[in-house]
Amino acid sequence: MASVGATAGGTPQGPGAGAAAASFPSPAPVPGPAGAEDDAEEPAETHLCVLWSAGCLGLAYYDTGDSAVHFMPDAPDRESLQLLQRVLDEISPRSVVTSAKQDENMTRFLGKLASQEHGEPKRPEIIFLPSVDFGLEISKQRLLSGNYSFIPDSMTTTEKILFLSSIIPFDCLLMVRALGGLLKFLGRRRIGVELEDYNVSVPILGFKKFVLTHLVSIDQDTYSVLQIFKSESHPSVYKVASGLKEGLSLFGILNRCRCKWGEKLLRLWFTRPTHDLGELNSRLDVIQFFLLPQNLDMAQMLHRLLGHIKNVPLILKRMKLSHTKVSDWQVLYKTVYSALGLRDACRSLPQSIQLFRDIAQEFSDDLHHIASLIGKVVDFEGSLAANRFTVLPNIDPEIDEKKRRLAGLPSFLTEVARKELENLDCRIPSCSVIYIPLIGFLLSIPRLPSMVAASDFEIEGLDFMFLSEEKLHYRSARTKELDALLGDLHCDIRDQETLLMYQLQCQVLARAAVLTRVLDLASRLDVLLALASAARDYGYARPRYSPRLFGVRIQNGRHPLMELCARTFVPNSAECGGDKGRVRVITGPNSSGKSIYLKQVGLITFMALVGSFVPAEEAEIGAVDAIFTRIHSCESISLGLSTFMIDLNQVDGLALLAAVLRHWLALGPTCPHIFVATNFLSLVQLPLLPQGPLVQYLTMETCEDGNDLVFFYRVCEGVANASHASHTAAQARLPDKLIARGKEVSDLIRSGKPIEPLKELLKEKQMENCQTLVDKFLKLDLEDPNLDLDIFMRQEVLPAAATIL
Repeated sequence: MASVGATAGGTPQGPGAGAAAASFPSPAPVPGPAGAEDDAEEPAETHLCVLWSAGCLGLAYYDTGDSAVHFMPDAPDRESLQLLQRVLDEISPRSVVTSAKQDENMTRFLGKLASQEHGEPKRPEIIFLPSVDFGLEISKQRLLSGNYSFIPDSMTTTEKILFLSSIIPFDCLLMVRALGGLLKFLGRRRIGVELEDYNVSVPILGFKKFVLTHLVSIDQDTYSVLQIFKSESHPSVYKVASGLKEGLSLFGILNRCRCKWGEKLLRLWFTRPTHDLGELNSRLDVIQFFLLPQNLDMAQMLHRLLGHIKNVPLILKRMKLSHTKVSDWQVLYKTVYSALGLRDACRSLPQSIQLFRDIAQEFSDDLHHIASLIGKVVDFEGSLAANRFTVLPNIDPEIDEKKRRLAGLPSFLTEVARKELENLDCRIPSCSVIYIPLIGFLLSIPRLPSMVAASDFEIEGLDFMFLSEEKLHYRSARTKELDALLGDLHCDIRDQETLLMYQLQCQVLARAAVLTRVLDLASRLDVLLALASAARDYGYARPRYSPRLFGVRIQNGRHPLMELCARTFVPNSAECGGDKGRVRVITGPNSSGKSIYLKQVGLITFMALVGSFVPAEEAEIGAVDAIFTRIHSCESISLGLSTFMIDLNQVDGLALLAAVLRHWLALGPTCPHIFVATNFLSLVQLPLLPQGPLVQYLTMETCEDGNDLVFFYRVCEGVANASHASHTAAQARLPDKLIARGKEVSDLIRSGKPIEPLKELLKEKQMENCQTLVDKFLKLDLEDPNLDLDIFMRQEVLPAAATIL
């Protein structure tokens, strides 16, 4: 496979830039206040358990977002533990658990991980457990004896073992041990149930396989340089605590997902570009179907339904912990009802498309059963009014009878109070009979002026209970009879409805698997509808994949972000494949579009590898296994690198650039495809690169119109004859004398003639200016992290240089 890569060169005046490019009803309305289903949930965390031994890696992690355990079968990993690093980059665990008895390579790796200068939450907590906690047999026992809500209680021990064996590959010994250690850690830390009774276990709603195969390697610098993701602080002071928002980025313009889990899946796809052609083409088939004009209405209807798919794992987790909220039933009902709408819609679509077939088949009648149960049992309006779970009439005759009695109490109690008043002292003007939950029925009379001391409260035939708000409350013979006859209606009704809620929860949890599958397939449909919507609006085309093509071919490609910001955008083609032109060196003046061209090649390739349509007339993507860039120097104390080391990593400097390119060219047929943008014309003029078919020179088309330089932003074959640095300097508004002197010195260097100082420099005043400038520079503390050389250049050097020259 080929790596699409790039590097960058600079000019003698400063660093240059380079980039790698490589009709169905809507859900029935349910009463409730606006926003009742928008739950404030805690951010999801992952806790990773990992073991490495004899070049093999086994790991498992728990995700609090879906309350599932994810496992990765044993996989080979070198001593550098690159695979483990890749997993860490993808899941960003809150903690990493491993055995205290560990291989030296793992110990060294975890030591570096723990010492890296990143603030929370990026740096995980490293936790060592005794090696006995990772024993194979005890880990198996821990797995098989776990309490999992997705396994019916009716299963025998043998059936449970068979069921788990069909999900978990117990022949992956390291992974099994990692799972055992993870379960031990979860039980000890009690993740998510810290405040619950000790008999409440950490909810595990499923076991899922975590796969890294067929992924394309992309580092964080490339994600940043290509603006695939771009996080910004929220401008609203009221939303700062909610975290970051997405800025202008590829993810930002393509994310049109209607449900939160669709957005999460899109982000996951972006972090896992793949060269699995079956998976990529299955995604593109769905996008292409929804791009057909006759399918627009269907796409919009499905998108509306997806807006009602909510956080089912969170609801299931609360059900498992018996913490279900009133709004959960409302949200779950809408979700299941919408899922049935998606199923019915997909049954009318071509079953040759895998996603439609999966939704049509796997959204089983269990969904209808759940929706029917919730719709027939839960009184949504009554639940919201009472702020607790209540049931509809005709569900339980006993509850209905008690509610009827409770509803008829006011008129009945009025009649009882009238009879009680007949037996009271004539000084008492009025009385009432009230009902207080947990206390019962009481006779309430107003406090008389003569009732001062507690002894004054005593009334013959009545038992004094308490004084409240100038009302005296008593038990009478009649109220005692009411207690015996009617009982504690409120509590009885609440208890019976709670029992029904528990039974309903059990019915839902027994069908948790289909609900989890709903979320998986609905989020996939959501992502592909979002990509189809973006492709329709932006005029994207379907890419083709050619495993035998070691490179990419792009016809009239466009930069997906730049074309949205510029008034006009000039498309450019790119072709790299076979053994010709493995290294493409692109020269041209600054601002002519070199970096944009390289980035667009990288972005188009990336979009194709996540299964999206691309901004081009045509695109053919070959066997690409990695995309790397070297553009901007990102200085940071946390990197622990000097500025010189960072510049080396960015391939800054003519000699280093030439040496790196010659090294790659020496690889011959295995040379990666490289796009280089540089202002080092000496790279070509000297020449510093070997001649041959592996090297191709391109330039950005320009035209000089008097003193002006016109950019056409078109890529053509050839080499730029000048860097046109003076035009760039003029655009930066540097002094005219300085620009003129720069041209003169440049011409002298090019012709090999000596550079003579200007006569004016011999004047005493100018010499003093030079000395003053030198003194100021020598006084600078170059180790001071607060020193800003750009400010010094603007305020001191440029004005002084203009005077001197």
